[in-house]
Amino acid sequence: ARVREARSFSSSKMTVRLRKTRKLRGKVTFGHGRVGKHRKHPSGRGNAGGQHHHRINFDKYHPGYFGKVGMRHFHLTRQKYFCPTVNLDKLWSLVSEQTRKHYATQEKKVPVIDCVKAGFYKVLGKGLLPKQPVIVKAKFFSREAEEKIKAVGGACVTVA
Repeated sequence: ARVREARSFSSSKMTVRLRKTRKLRGKVTFGHGRVGKHRKHPSGRGNAGGQHHHRINFDKYHPGYFGKVGMRHFHLTRQKYFCPTVNLDKLWSLVSEQTRKHYATQEKKVPVIDCVKAGFYKVLGKGLLPKQPVIVKAKFFSREAEEKIKAVGGACVTVA
């Protein structure tokens, strides 16, 4: 005697005996009518006719599907626009808390925060700085950031 394998049916699959085709066996037109007939692709395949006989559907449900936007840029490379930013309120998180406390007690020495080394090119002016002078190195500074750094007695150094 041959042993049958147990097959697991997923819930998404419908069993054959419950399908509509079982009821339609023997019916000549198979549910597609005698007058209209079931032809291959009466309105075209896929997205055919989006600007012609299917225009109403495309305009209603897919506005802006056709046409162009903006200017063409041949060989667009993104690296020239790469400029990660950091705000002033996060500036001290680039160095350890221990460093900040160490320089807070000293009068002559000032800590240097190199933003480029930490992966940030531009310093933006959101937030407040502790009243402790600091030298900040970055490629770019916003006007507000520069004002706030100088207000606490610090300096902004631009790095290539």
